[in-house]
Amino acid sequence: MTSPPERLRQLVAGQSCFRETRFTRRELLKGAGSAGLAAVASRPSHGQTAAPSADHTIRIAPISLEIGPNEIIKTTGYNDRVPGPLLRLREGAPVTIKVVNDSGYPNLVHWHGLFIPSDQDGAIEEGSPIIAPGESLLYSFIPKPAGTRWYHSHAMAMTDLSRSTYSGEFGFLIVDPAAGDPGRYDREIMLAARRWDGAWVSMQDMRKGPPADNGLEIMYGAATLGDRMLGHGEPIRVRQGERVLFRLLNASASMAASLALSGHRFTVIALDGNPVPAPAAVDILKLDAAERADVIVEMNNPGIWIFGSTDNNDRDMGMGVVIEYADQSGEPVWSPPARTPWDYTLFGRSAPTASPDETINLKFEKIAGGRGNYNRWTINGKVWPDTTPLFTVQRGKRYRLVMNNNSGDEHPVHLHRHSFEVTKIGDKTTSGLMKDTISMPRFSTAEIDLVADNPGDTLFHCHHQDHMDEGFMGLITYAKA
Repeated sequence: MTSPPERLRQLVAGQSCFRETRFTRRELLKGAGSAGLAAVASRPSHGQTAAPSADHTIRIAPISLEIGPNEIIKTTGYNDRVPGPLLRLREGAPVTIKVVNDSGYPNLVHWHGLFIPSDQDGAIEEGSPIIAPGESLLYSFIPKPAGTRWYHSHAMAMTDLSRSTYSGEFGFLIVDPAAGDPGRYDREIMLAARRWDGAWVSMQDMRKGPPADNGLEIMYGAATLGDRMLGHGEPIRVRQGERVLFRLLNASASMAASLALSGHRFTVIALDGNPVPAPAAVDILKLDAAERADVIVEMNNPGIWIFGSTDNNDRDMGMGVVIEYADQSGEPVWSPPARTPWDYTLFGRSAPTASPDETINLKFEKIAGGRGNYNRWTINGKVWPDTTPLFTVQRGKRYRLVMNNNSGDEHPVHLHRHSFEVTKIGDKTTSGLMKDTISMPRFSTAEIDLVADNPGDTLFHCHHQDHMDEGFMGLITYAKA
């Protein structure tokens, strides 16, 4: 069986004899060996003398996570918790966060959705330092913009389903606006959708699946919405008349999640932490990996309800939580909503956006690995690291990325250190909707506008961990001034 690192190594250096777990994406780019990784991992922690103390400390370490009766997940978490501790920061107020790496492997933390310098962003490909096992690192930055962000590992996982985003290494990061919050709700609740207990499978050996030439994929055996499986742990208790803000995150390493709260509707007020131009009510909320949504739910239908995945298999695996009104009793009710397609343009404006300075075409395709082997992913026919630079931008200019997902897989496409404006989904134009991750269903097209306003190397990739590790990423570079 040929592993993803072997395929990438062959692409870079024409060699296939090496140990897969000793390489990071950065080393593959450089064509370095295991000694190169050791040198990077053991160098002094970046910025350790920049500040005498930290505002927050995150310790990455193994943890046993009980998600249900006889369901113990051996994983890695932050501060002995999953999700990790809530980081609540003030927009524009400098912060220093100490990260201690006791995970047992080279690691780092990505501050997803923040406009910060490349060396603080937590991506090796952009030049952020890796943290060697047993070492620590100080991240210092000014948090912006306001909204629901999150933080997670950006280490390479490759075939190891215990590492990086396959593990419990994630947490909510809320940037409160500098001027304060006007208070459009009575309380807030944060819930992360998560799949656990992954295993590599050959889809063609399943009764149903993609064509026989598809490579290995990941199947999961358990799921959560919050910290426990559906039916285990305490319900979320509410009162009639409450306006509840749910901050929702799909923290899965791969696969989207469609969520519904029986007997209620979601009013979407922000996506990926950014207020939407046209708040709208929906019955089903679809979040691909790494996407977030802020939704208001009017608690106006007393009862005991299930808030969970619309997919029966996901709910059976545990992706759900019970919502219990005060003074109500009985069994939780699941009332499946009518199936409706997810449409980003519902939350945007119909008026056209500004014309771009340049248009860039990007096509995403799969090189199937076949039974028992791993796939590769290409952008315009190239696999990472040959996608560097993906393209070069000039500061202040607007670039329209015309994206074509020419594959049978869904891709949550993520842009680091910037937000982009969604300008077209399929044949529907829109404007004003700002995101950092956009889900592209199989054989679909979308257009997004990037304003080059945060100089520094910027990573562009699919947020499915397996797709990224199998080559689906590229580096956007800024032209020298």
